[in-house]
Amino acid sequence: MIKYLTALFVTIYPLANYAQSNTDSADIIALLEKEAATWRAGDAKAHADCWAIRPYSRILISTTEAKVIDLDPNFMLNPPSNMLGNGGRAILTNHKIGITGNSAWVSHDEESISKEGKSTYSYEVRLLEKINGAWKLVGQSVHQYKK
Repeated sequence: MIKYLTALFVTIYPLANYAQSNTDSADIIALLEKEAATWRAGDAKAHADCWAIRPYSRILISTTEAKVIDLDPNFMLNPPSNMLGNGGRAILTNHKIGITGNSAWVSHDEESISKEGKSTYSYEVRLLEKINGAWKLVGQSVHQYKK
């Protein structure tokens, strides 16, 4: 009987873990899409809700002009009004997600399309934490490139 229960546990535990991971992965992707959409829509409150700023939060951006911007993470909570709501949309693809407990990292490709139809491209790495049952961004690294 103990062998049977052990075999059952060994079989079911990874499946339950996989199902939870799939749920977390879907929740994380939904958060990233919400964060991109709320920025473009100019919804500062909803955008800030995607973030949790920690003492170790960091936002690094490398531009196509070979410049590096070390952006104050509080910018994500209180961006200048002229930076938000410029319309357009973002297409996030090629998600690679690693989840360990209440921490996660995601890398993805992003095509940002302005309301005029001009595209810019970046590779992004995002750091997340699950806080009170909800995933929040705590840091990111954005690397813009020319296609």
